Amino acid sequence: MHLHKYEKWWLVFGSATLVAFLIILGVGAFHNGTHPNQSKKTLDYERVEEFEPFDNPGVHKVEGKKWDYEVVLIASAFNYNPGAIELPLNAKVKFIATTKDVIHGFQVAGTNINMMLEPGYYSEYTTVVNKAGEYLIVCNEFCGTGHAFMYSSIKVVDANATDSSN
Repeated sequence: MHLHKYEKWWLVFGSATLVAFLIILGVGAFHNGTHPNQSKKTLDYERVEEFEPFDNPGVHKVEGKKWDYEVVLIASAFNYNPGAIELPLNAKVKFIATTKDVIHGFQVAGTNINMMLEPGYYSEYTTVVNKAGEYLIVCNEFCGTGHAFMYSSIKVVDANATDSSN
């Protein structure tokens, strides 16, 4: 079988493009850490409320850890528990979250807080809340028909701010 020189060039170009694509994909997936949840902490997603710390969702001040507060959240069919969160300004906070049903997202708009919540896995994120204000929490993973109504809020308050109404 005889191949024209331009056909050979296109075969080489196509093969080289495929190899380059696979190398780029491999580097992005494995070297840069783009892979499924590697959490060592797992739980039975049908009995989430029976496991610590999910047996007491909410904001908790902690002592003797590298962070000041823990925010324990449970996502389920179109809501977050707790529904609203209040944190002090400049607190180092660890968010610990999971879901009871399907994959949900946990994104705090206007910040770098963004987690994917998967059934059966703990998701954790530690950050410092250093800007006062109210922030919207949205589910950024499509989770069903009520997805658009799945939101909550975080209020970061400055305890040292003077009340302007006095």
